[in-house]
Amino acid sequence: MSDTHITDVPFASLGLRPEIMQGVEEAGFQYCTPIQAKALPLALAGHDVAGQAQTGTGKTAAFLLATFQRLLEQPAPSERKPSQVRALILAPTRELAIQIHRDALALGKYTGLSFGLAYGGTGYEQQREILAAGVDVLIGTPGRIIDYFKQRVFDLRHAQVVVLDEADRMFDLGFIKDVRYLLRRCPKPEQRLGLLFSATLSYRVTELAYEHMNNPEIVQVEPEQVTAERVREVLYHTANEEKIPLLIGLLRHMDPRRTIVFVNTKRDADRVWAYLEGNGFAAAILSGDVPQKKRQKLLERFQSGELPVLVATDVAARGLHIPDVSHVINYDLPQDAEDYVHRIGRTARAGAEGDAISFACETYVYSLPEIEEYIGHKIPVETPPAEWMVELQPPVKIERRPRRGGPGGGGRGGKGGGRRDGRSGKPGGRRRARGGSGGAPRRES
Repeated sequence: MSDTHITDVPFASLGLRPEIMQGVEEAGFQYCTPIQAKALPLALAGHDVAGQAQTGTGKTAAFLLATFQRLLEQPAPSERKPSQVRALILAPTRELAIQIHRDALALGKYTGLSFGLAYGGTGYEQQREILAAGVDVLIGTPGRIIDYFKQRVFDLRHAQVVVLDEADRMFDLGFIKDVRYLLRRCPKPEQRLGLLFSATLSYRVTELAYEHMNNPEIVQVEPEQVTAERVREVLYHTANEEKIPLLIGLLRHMDPRRTIVFVNTKRDADRVWAYLEGNGFAAAILSGDVPQKKRQKLLERFQSGELPVLVATDVAARGLHIPDVSHVINYDLPQDAEDYVHRIGRTARAGAEGDAISFACETYVYSLPEIEEYIGHKIPVETPPAEWMVELQPPVKIERRPRRGGPGGGGRGGKGGGRRDGRSGKPGGRRRARGGSGGAPRRES
């Protein structure tokens, strides 16, 4: 956590229980981030909180610490059954759920609480067995949690804390009916602690908060600042046929130690990947049809530095915690202005610095006015040096398979690309109709 991104409010001043503070100190946290400094005192005092904060600002720790404190201060009754979950934490994507679970294990190491994780795509029986044995805190995506709930693996009637993370993303991915279904199976809002966090407190998110929470306190952290202040933005106007040579030349003239290249379609992801590999850059594709196990392995390789470049559709723009991303390149400008913010938010996280480079080509330049209006400023325009327009080596051959698989773990996304929905077992890989979604799947549970 960068020193420039914290307040002068120490965690030690918040009255956290010793077993919680032990985990906080072991994680190396001393002072709160702005969202933690504002939200934690309210939540620890028993108030519901609806917080607005961008990804990477420390909101996960805020709701985890508040959850632990509540559960330790109000122990479960002796007659509680193991199947009765004490806290429910809902996340829109598998990756975010996994990250929350990882943080919970670290911060809650000394609390004596047990944690369960439920998300679609893999590990069905293993996850079910863990939940059936009983957990205090259940973390997961709505689809898989509803699947187990309907099987009566656990019940929510005694949940003391309910957390909804990235609420706006729940709407975007079409999960809001599932979220409401689960919230209505929990105790009444006045009988539990409710915490909601969202990048934007839009009308629909605020309405959700007031419907399912107990007079929530609204907490906002720099809502007027749409993009991270330490992101260096630049825009290059380019013809369609110049994009690949410019991308390769750009990567050759910088240190692409951890770079994400965003594209709008799976087809373009394949093409960009093939040219990167053909021109000496180890890369992989992250899109909605990558199987979960393979996706996790790709992210591990990317985070370790083994893969310097990740080619991604907008499925990777939200909910992924990838530290130290050095560059984000918008090979295609997104057709939804919010997606621009979420993409470049992968870099300059938690007070760090980063670069966001965008190509405005003939196809997608029409999105630029909407993006600039949304972020509230013009993106600086520069002319790339002539030497960046390099002569290309041929792309590698794209391996095409009838079922799952494909280049760099990305798959081709054809008939075999659809994942299975955790609840029905039916193919659930239909693509979203919204313009700039970059082929992101509608359901990520």
